[in-house]
Amino acid sequence: MAGDTEFKSWGYTQINVQKFCYKWTISNFSFSMGGIQKRITSPVFSLEANEELAWCLMVYPNGDDEESKDYLSVYLELLSYLESPVWAKFKFWIVNSKGEKYQSRKSSKVECFLQYEHRGFKKFLHRGLLLSYQDWFLPEDQLTICCKVSIVGTICHMPGYNMVPAIKDPRNMLTDDVGELWENSLFTDCCLLVAGHEFKAHKAILAARSPVFRAMFEHEMKETLKNPIEIHNLNPHVFKEMMVFIYTGKAPHLHSHSMASDVLAAADKYGLVGLKVMCEEALCRNLSVKNAAHTLILADLHSTEKLKTQALDFIAVHASEVSETSEWKSVVESHPHLVAEAFHSQASAQCPCLEPKVISGSNQL
Repeated sequence: MAGDTEFKSWGYTQINVQKFCYKWTISNFSFSMGGIQKRITSPVFSLEANEELAWCLMVYPNGDDEESKDYLSVYLELLSYLESPVWAKFKFWIVNSKGEKYQSRKSSKVECFLQYEHRGFKKFLHRGLLLSYQDWFLPEDQLTICCKVSIVGTICHMPGYNMVPAIKDPRNMLTDDVGELWENSLFTDCCLLVAGHEFKAHKAILAARSPVFRAMFEHEMKETLKNPIEIHNLNPHVFKEMMVFIYTGKAPHLHSHSMASDVLAAADKYGLVGLKVMCEEALCRNLSVKNAAHTLILADLHSTEKLKTQALDFIAVHASEVSETSEWKSVVESHPHLVAEAFHSQASAQCPCLEPKVISGSNQL
């Protein structure tokens, strides 16, 4: 009988799906419904467990074209640059004055996202309904929109008990072992002083990883170098992130824009090319209207071409919002050559033959 069959091996396949919700409140929303504000963009957000994917929401208070002018249009946009597309499902709803869900709408299938592509609903909610029941939909003149995103991740195969167990990658073992020397301050031979904080380290490892440290210790052979060695103009948290990279090749806290910016400067100063690339990628993922101008200055200062291109492209797409920020006004005053480059980038983006592909979600639903 089938029930008596003894299986000598078995397997299990799981398609991993990462889910998260984002809540966005827009104040004084009624003022945007007179045609003054064409588009409103949310702050950049990402899933904490998958920070390489950066997203934003977009609301068009008066629709995004002639066909939808009597409706609110809402979209989810992917901001990150990835070599392969991201597949995801999404769901939008409004939170009314009683905290209840209203006008819940979800994608009918898994959608494909590339950088700066957006998906959503062109005719999400009729403006007449919104205006007629403002106390219900806009308590204290605030519109609250929620979006739930389900990202299709890796496909995980799990073998049965009688399969050969996986062997740990020796390269990871090396990273762990060297990292332990740093974490536990084992067999250290130098001390670095950063803003009053002491960090014990190993000259050989620092010299092998950084040409600046190598030159510093070679100089010590000729002239006695003080111990502890003072490191100037660095925040201790930034220095610690840099040291973790030197010992392990990892940088776990680059999800913060300010941390990635400061670590980029440190990586450039100490000749850590790999860390510089990691900072560049993190800053590309975290581009937003608020930080785009600062990111452009940073990329220009530290000669990170990919980051500079991404920042210019982002500014070209979100020109009207970025131009209103105080950071952009600083660019105009102190970095006029970047203004010229941004203008050229925007002009190129508006050229039909060069315009990036942006697919309206209404055609996909």
